[in-house]
Amino acid sequence: MDMLRSNIDEQRRRLQQELHEPLDRIARRLRGEWPERGPVTTVLQNSIRELPHCTYLYALNTGGIQICDNVSHAGLLPEHYGRDRSQRPYMKELVPADGFLLSEAYISLIGRRPSLTALQLVRDADGTALGFLGADFDLRNLPHSGDLYEESTEWRQIKGDPSIRGTVFLQTRTDSLMDRDMDSVLSVLEELFSERGVFQCVLHFSSSRATVWTLEDPYRYRILTHDALSEPDTCLAFPRMPYPDTALMPAEAIPEILENLKALRFADETVYLRSSSINLFNGMISLTFSCDGSHYMTWKEFLDRSVGFWLGDTG
Repeated sequence: MDMLRSNIDEQRRRLQQELHEPLDRIARRLRGEWPERGPVTTVLQNSIRELPHCTYLYALNTGGIQICDNVSHAGLLPEHYGRDRSQRPYMKELVPADGFLLSEAYISLIGRRPSLTALQLVRDADGTALGFLGADFDLRNLPHSGDLYEESTEWRQIKGDPSIRGTVFLQTRTDSLMDRDMDSVLSVLEELFSERGVFQCVLHFSSSRATVWTLEDPYRYRILTHDALSEPDTCLAFPRMPYPDTALMPAEAIPEILENLKALRFADETVYLRSSSINLFNGMISLTFSCDGSHYMTWKEFLDRSVGFWLGDTG
């Protein structure tokens, strides 16, 4: 399981633990008032304070028809009484045996916001299903537990535009300005990475430009055209900075990485490198070829592969 999915699942697990018990308590209070609009609405009004992050609280019969007003922390929304929610995403999911469901996230109809709904089955004293207690949550109001997920370093291949893949053998590489001055460009880039605080670069060979991010100003990118990339004086515009200790990509690997990118650009006139990205902290390289397919891998995996591997000549 990738790290993004694992982080999402952990957040959902924590939300389930936080919501299951209070929703079960509220559902038990609804038994004696079901299905009267006024009493059910009153129970929800008195209960919503137990769900501080809840946007709306409401009750539905087994057919998905709302039997009370929407209850929010700001008051009642009576216009939702009688609303048919049977076709909403959360009503189409299978409710587990314990009667509690935390839906997958969806886009809300009213606010057009990423949201999710918790459903709790309401049963009478004999265990017969009466309907559902529903609680809507705007994702921006939910607390986030834990840290931002770590990006996976596993090799990934992502297919691009099918129309480009279908015509790849009808095209040939045309020399760009960067292609004609590649050695100077790569020397400037090596200096920027090794000595001038650049930690990420997206290199566009076909359009002869690079987008770079620096340690000194990491939230804003800078665009270097071919004129800047081919001129060593450009390095003077970037203050000298020590190579970051926390980078996963060692400084001594950068020259070989750049040379390998050059080799992939010129290795074949049909299947050739269009763009690439380098991130020192991730230790990752991306490659996008003329067939519009992209690969993401660690710097070491990249250096371990020959040019022939990318062209299909070797395994």
